[in-house]
Amino acid sequence: MDFGVPLIELAWLVLLIVAGGVVTGILAGLFGIGGGGIIVPILYEVFGALGVSADIRLQLCVGTSILIIVPTNIRSFVEHRRKGAVLMEVVKVWAIPAVLGVAGGSMVAAFAPSTVLKIAFVIVASTIASKMLFGRDSWRLGSQLPGRPAMLGYGFLIGLASSLMGISGGSLSNMILTLYGTSIRQAVATSAGLGVPITTAGVIGYVLAGLPHQAELPPLSLGFVSLIGAAVMAPISTCIAPYGARLAHRVPPRALEIGFGLFLSLVALRFVVSLIV
Repeated sequence: MDFGVPLIELAWLVLLIVAGGVVTGILAGLFGIGGGGIIVPILYEVFGALGVSADIRLQLCVGTSILIIVPTNIRSFVEHRRKGAVLMEVVKVWAIPAVLGVAGGSMVAAFAPSTVLKIAFVIVASTIASKMLFGRDSWRLGSQLPGRPAMLGYGFLIGLASSLMGISGGSLSNMILTLYGTSIRQAVATSAGLGVPITTAGVIGYVLAGLPHQAELPPLSLGFVSLIGAAVMAPISTCIAPYGARLAHRVPPRALEIGFGLFLSLVALRFVVSLIV
């Protein structure tokens, strides 16, 4: 692997990581998500400049993104719970199946090509964005959350998608909760709570999935997790997250939905481009 990257180029990449950390923190608090849609593309360019093979680069980005999200998500959850917006009964029902879904996604990352992760990212992000941008209040799967079997299935799906996309699950859980009549603010707060077990399990899964590829990974990588990337971005995003959470409680609900939908649309577009180019 060639690490002869010009210092100026590396300096710009570090600045991008710092800027991405700020945006990540705002998004984590504002939308109840970990910001993986921002982190993954930035790290993809960073690791590309360092000569990481395209066959494992996205997996490394996703695993590192999940590690970065852990402290950010915890701070976001604490802030939302302080405001009494987290539906803890939902978090408790979803936690175990979500962790099982993360385990399944980690296995896919270990054996499937990176194209699979990109396609999963585009499909899920586009679906949720469409609902947020064009959905109506009349769009409902029910007036209240479904029974335990359906909730367990939803939990597994959220965990699986989170693991494949390098996110905390907020994107998908927000959509599910709002389709069952949950307010966007409660959905955001509850998603932040669910993100805590999802991201913790995700880090463990991607470390184990990447161990067979350790020789191909950059220095100070533990499986598909770059400790350097996490060390630069995580502190910044963690410090910024509470400000995004406070902003979420001041923004009109519809404006929050539109902003969320536009953000996800940009994420999907970025990965469509990467599949073509």
